Amino acid sequence: MGIPVKLQEFEGPLDLLLHLIDKNKVSIFDIPIVEITNQYMEYIQAMETADMGVMSEFLVMAATLLDIKSRMLLPPEKDEEGEPQDPRQELVERLLEHKLYKYMSYELRDRQGDAAKAAYRQMDMPEEVLKYREPVDVQALLSGVTLARLNEIFQDVMKRRDARMDPVRSQFGTMEKEEVDLDETIAHVESYIAGHKKCSFRSLLRNRKSKMQVIITFLTILEMMKTGKIEIEQDDIFADILITAK
Repeated sequence: MGIPVKLQEFEGPLDLLLHLIDKNKVSIFDIPIVEITNQYMEYIQAMETADMGVMSEFLVMAATLLDIKSRMLLPPEKDEEGEPQDPRQELVERLLEHKLYKYMSYELRDRQGDAAKAAYRQMDMPEEVLKYREPVDVQALLSGVTLARLNEIFQDVMKRRDARMDPVRSQFGTMEKEEVDLDETIAHVESYIAGHKKCSFRSLLRNRKSKMQVIITFLTILEMMKTGKIEIEQDDIFADILITAK
């Protein structure tokens, strides 16, 4: 009767490969693929698991190792620059990435363990202590302060204030929103022109006090000219604009 041997549990095929590399004390960048493949195949042959999903992962890696082993026996393939390619390169990169994440998981586990040992006590200080404020000794605070020193402090504060001030925006006045009744302005222009038949643009603006009213009046004139309700005349560039209703 043979002696039963308990196999070590591994999280996956990459975990098993890292174990074999460490066990044989070989470099991960120069894996003796024949020896590692043989040991890997011995392990999966001894595995006893009913989980086909787990077993399939180990079998896929076994096929990968056998493929690499066969390519190692052939003349090396070359890349676009003519350099020989190592069939183990992709496997080495996967092992390095797996090792990195494995060590990161160990670090997180240790930190979680350290955090579990920390205990915090809820603050239970008396309300009187929380409300306490140390009294201010005005005499001690103002000790040695003279009018010259106060003026020096004041001038320093004003300089800092001026340094923070925008030299352009600080000169702006207060902007106020101007309310203009658009319909009333348009109606006024149309009724004025219809009542006078012919008038000047200057006379039309006589009762328009705000800048916004002047703008709307001008836009209304343009719209009426566009729709053919009025005709516009101007003898010279700076002459008055004459408006005639059609």
